[in-house]
Amino acid sequence: MKHLIGIDSKLCDIVMAEPSVITVLDRFGIALGVGDKTIAAICAEHGLDRDFFATIINTYLNEDYFPERILASMDAQLIISYLQRTNAYYEQFQLPNIERHFHLLLGKSDPSNNNLGLMMRFFGEMKAQLLARIADDRSRWFPEVIELQRHAEHATDATIDKGFDEDSVEDKIDDLIHMFVMHLKGDYDHNLCLAVIISLFNLKKDITQNNRIRNRILRPLAAALKSQQP
Repeated sequence: MKHLIGIDSKLCDIVMAEPSVITVLDRFGIALGVGDKTIAAICAEHGLDRDFFATIINTYLNEDYFPERILASMDAQLIISYLQRTNAYYEQFQLPNIERHFHLLLGKSDPSNNNLGLMMRFFGEMKAQLLARIADDRSRWFPEVIELQRHAEHATDATIDKGFDEDSVEDKIDDLIHMFVMHLKGDYDHNLCLAVIISLFNLKKDITQNNRIRNRILRPLAAALKSQQP
């Protein structure tokens, strides 16, 4: 396990060591230009729960980090708000960015001599599946967890336990990257191709870490809340 960060850690050091964490900061409303301030200071400026922020960063950066005991007493709304911002990032930035570069790549490639059209359709299937999960989060799962915390009687086992196969989205991204690596043919714009592949790798990493937060933090918390229902 990597060294865990604490509230006295300087945020700039974390970003310099792991630039991918910038997307996480954006979801908390933290822009670059953090100076040499600590996590505690940054969270105070932005009105954030510093322990929750540090826990999310550690979960994102450390695959072997198990924060269940730390988060057991935290408000489910905190976690859901973060996941809602994460979903919005997928919808508004990551997916459109990949799709835009994909279309440009198709436009600057030889359509008769490669299989980019097939890859684009496969990307569309993956995108549709991810957006369906996001829609389910928005309309069903997140509201049900919030209602559990409010001791709502109608949040039953049958509804709260229903969910999507989250790993299948990761698998589809892996398959798409494999297509690029193994089966790309013909003439194509190498810079645009690189932009698509790197964006896919970044999306895969982000979804993998996001699923850890969903499965290791929110689902156990929802189960604990459910067990407390009369």
